[in-house]
Amino acid sequence: MKQRSLTEGNITKNLIYFALPMMVGNLLQQCYNVADTLIVGRFLGANALAAVGSSYTLMTFLTSIMIGMCMGSSAVFSIAFGEKNSGKLKAAIVHSFVLIGIVTLILNVAAVGGLGRILLLLQVPEEVMPFMREYLQVIFLGIAATFLYNFFAALLRAVGNSMVPLVFLGISAVMNIVLDLVFILVLGRGVRGAAEATVLAQYVSGIGIVVYTLGKFPQFRISKTELRFDKGVLGEISSLSFLTCIQQSVMNFGILMVQGLVNSFGSVVMAAFAAAVKIDSFAYMPVQDFGNAFSTFVAQNYGAGKGKRIREGIKKATAASFVFCLVISAIVCMFARPLMQIFVKSTETEIISVGVGYLRIEGAFYFGIGLLFLLYGFYRAVKRPGMSVVLTVFSLGTRVLLAYILSAVPVFGVKGIWISVPVGWAIADIAGILYYMKNRKKLVQTAVEEEL
Repeated sequence: MKQRSLTEGNITKNLIYFALPMMVGNLLQQCYNVADTLIVGRFLGANALAAVGSSYTLMTFLTSIMIGMCMGSSAVFSIAFGEKNSGKLKAAIVHSFVLIGIVTLILNVAAVGGLGRILLLLQVPEEVMPFMREYLQVIFLGIAATFLYNFFAALLRAVGNSMVPLVFLGISAVMNIVLDLVFILVLGRGVRGAAEATVLAQYVSGIGIVVYTLGKFPQFRISKTELRFDKGVLGEISSLSFLTCIQQSVMNFGILMVQGLVNSFGSVVMAAFAAAVKIDSFAYMPVQDFGNAFSTFVAQNYGAGKGKRIREGIKKATAASFVFCLVISAIVCMFARPLMQIFVKSTETEIISVGVGYLRIEGAFYFGIGLLFLLYGFYRAVKRPGMSVVLTVFSLGTRVLLAYILSAVPVFGVKGIWISVPVGWAIADIAGILYYMKNRKKLVQTAVEEEL
């Protein structure tokens, strides 16, 4: 499983080949919670489903902090790889691992200690509260495993290897589903069993990818002489990591606020939202991964000084994302009801109806988020992660504000929450495009132009 350089060859072909394992891998990663949701929804009832679904939103927010830092570090890894600077790459690995590891530890302690307050903040209904508490007490134990997997996956993808992370996710996803069935159906451990299955699977992928990477890729092994402090490298890592972390956290905090609003509508809407969000996530996850692959492409070419190739890649990546989103939008809008019935029994007509309404509103506008992921990836790769934060604030700020305003209007009700999402995407997209058009020469000014 070799590294892939994105600084030469056919742009579209290389991007798709590099992105495909990431897409499949991220879809498998979603299987952790989706398997819980599917099995819990079918065998433990609506309250347990609502608890697991809301827990997913919370965990997405918490883990987005470390994942955002890993994504920021990945940009530095990619740039160093494009520059062919192995010394800088190793220094970046050391500094980012220690930095993100410390943040992960703090995050884990805070999550466990503040569980009661978190549940109150989310306005969890009384009938759902015991299920959610039981689930989260176990799920929090997997935060360290999530860090290990995402750090080493980010490192491997930064240097063009997107296949190894996929392999480990595939193994752990299958393990998660099997253990879900055993713990819930055979051992009768309820929502706690679903959480235990997820955590065990996470540790398999986390520890497995560490052992494999250090064993098979000697260029990533750090000697004692390389364990030294470098203020410049730490500054670059910190800047990209923390700003990307802020971007990811703001995005998921906004979603968490929306979750709180959804919870206020009761367990039926909670359950519908829990199932519909899983379908939604699966639908646009590939374009999110394509945006991350595009970020690696831009960062490698930025480090290699190939500005013209970056501009050509922007056009081709946008076209590919548009075609994919068009197809997925059509599928989700047409098959919204059967998709909901995968997660919810057909007799739960009210839950299904609410979920179908959500999917048809969101699904019609997937290109909005597809373009937004490309903008996030581009600005992160050219060392402008602050712009990604701005776009996230535009997107989520609009979404949260409109969600609270529209949902209070009787004619909209809960549909006001759904409508606010594509509006937020559109505003952020327009802002990102206008900024690029105004500053496109500056954004790649450090890149050596190939053919003026």
